[in-house]
Amino acid sequence: MRNIYLILDISWTQMRSKFKQTLIAALGVMFGIGMYIIMMSFMTGLNKLLDGLILNRTPHIQLYTNSHPTEIQPIESVAEFNTDIHFIRSIKPLSKLDRIHNALPILSELRKDSRVLGVTPQTTCKVFYRAGTTNLNGVMNGIEVDEEIRLFNFDDYIVQGDAKCLLKQKNCVLLGAGISKKMSLSVGDKIEVLSTNGVVFSFYIGGIFQSGLAEVDDVQSYINLKMAQQILGFSSNYITRLHLKLTDVDESPTLAKTIENIYNIKALDINTANAQFDTGTEIRTLISYVVSITLLIVAGFGIYNILNMLIYEKMNDIAILKATGFSGRDIMSIFIFQALIIGIVGGITGLLLGYGVSVLIDGIPFDTEALPTIETYPINYNPLFYLAGITFAIICTFLAGFFPALKARRIDPVEIIRGQ
Repeated sequence: MRNIYLILDISWTQMRSKFKQTLIAALGVMFGIGMYIIMMSFMTGLNKLLDGLILNRTPHIQLYTNSHPTEIQPIESVAEFNTDIHFIRSIKPLSKLDRIHNALPILSELRKDSRVLGVTPQTTCKVFYRAGTTNLNGVMNGIEVDEEIRLFNFDDYIVQGDAKCLLKQKNCVLLGAGISKKMSLSVGDKIEVLSTNGVVFSFYIGGIFQSGLAEVDDVQSYINLKMAQQILGFSSNYITRLHLKLTDVDESPTLAKTIENIYNIKALDINTANAQFDTGTEIRTLISYVVSITLLIVAGFGIYNILNMLIYEKMNDIAILKATGFSGRDIMSIFIFQALIIGIVGGITGLLLGYGVSVLIDGIPFDTEALPTIETYPINYNPLFYLAGITFAIICTFLAGFFPALKARRIDPVEIIRGQ
């Protein structure tokens, strides 16, 4: 191959002579890469936002007591009927409390497990909210608020007031946003709660909680764990759920099965609990990749067409170069260099375009009642997107220039000159 600097000089000279076509090809790459960066940054940012809303408040493993019918029916205990076929209708589940048996010892053991980052107990009460003449069905969750904040970012969902009021006042409640709206209540107001035992309790509203899920915000509220146990009329060992957060979420299915076998309790892992949601996230991400890669491929075809036409327009130049001693490999290198220059310049400007537009989107106010804690549109500035963008631009433009270059390499200068 001749001097590389001479090859580059010829490539650059030909590109400048057809500046309009070169500019169009570079713009095609720029907009392709730019749209790829914008779409991936926005779509993955949106997926992370939606995942955060659901998964941040979803424990990696949930432990609770599962109601089920008696496995051995009374008739099966009678020896004389063992050989008969039993037809039993309307089997009722076992009558038992919702609490977890030996919850406190289980809680203590799990907190010692190195795989467990933390465990929070909950006690759930079914109640009626009362304000004036308005009554609403609801659920009050007794929690340890400091652990909920540490493990599940609980305070991120408090739109008014302070989550730690549950530590300061026993009769404080964090009310769901849907409940407060329906009953025209705000922080500092009083609300009465009627338990299933017929006892009325008065609470001070210390904060408004909003998860972004209407079915949660319209019924749920949060109170101190001991207060929830008092409403139900049970002692401090009455716990209906244990929520675990692990150091490695991928271990949740295996650890859930282990806990079920050891403690004879229902353990629901996060993968099973959010199977449909995870599928939706994967489909959205796949669509983003397909659309983005399609944009890059379309830009590559544009470069191919431009370089292909450039070869026909440069037939005389190619013939002269070959006649003066340039080999087919040299001619091929000239057109590949042109494609790579277009790819690198278009790719870099595309990255800058994508980053600039992403920053603009990131600053656009995102105001919605469903997500009050989100102030702007979500953008994911993952460096891998930029690395993938410039890599794909170079590969795509190389291939777009390679095939026309092969054609230029095979051109016979004698036939071109004779045709002239």
